Amino acid sequence: MAENRYEKNNRESDELVLIKATRKDPRAFGELYKLYVNQIFRYLYSRIGNLHEAEDATSRTFLAAFEAFDKYRQDGHFASWLFAIARNQAMDHFRQRIVPTDIDEIEEITVEDDPLNGVIQSEQSATLANLIQALPNEDQELLRLRFLGEMSFPEMARLLQNNEEAVKKKTYRLLARLHSQLEVSNE
Repeated sequence: MAENRYEKNNRESDELVLIKATRKDPRAFGELYKLYVNQIFRYLYSRIGNLHEAEDATSRTFLAAFEAFDKYRQDGHFASWLFAIARNQAMDHFRQRIVPTDIDEIEEITVEDDPLNGVIQSEQSATLANLIQALPNEDQELLRLRFLGEMSFPEMARLLQNNEEAVKKKTYRLLARLHSQLEVSNE
């Protein structure tokens, strides 16, 4: 899922062009929406666990971003800014006393038909889901941001107000620990 350097540079370049266009004409915000809607939705769905409520939170996220767009400082961190708004929407949702779904209980959401859908139901996937469920919320959040939100390490670091290397190291250690635990459970 992690994008390569070329794709990242293209996304950042497209993003800068779209930000400049939106500053001139607010109708161009729709293109920023298209660029990030799937990532934001997957992230919010993983937090909320209900399709309709995640769709609603996604809409509220983009509405809030649109309304606050003139306050966005064009500092190259649009994704972090947008995900901060999404996190706030998720927190607002939780304040309404709705219990979040664990990351392992999420149904597979596909934009298009996914031939790997059968594999997800395998015993190994169930074991991995149990391992993820046992993680502290902070570790689950790292996985959500990286793999469901498809955020880069710099974006994650900015959002989490942490050092990029620390976020990267913690994520890789978490993945290595999960991989090791999965291998042990498969023996």
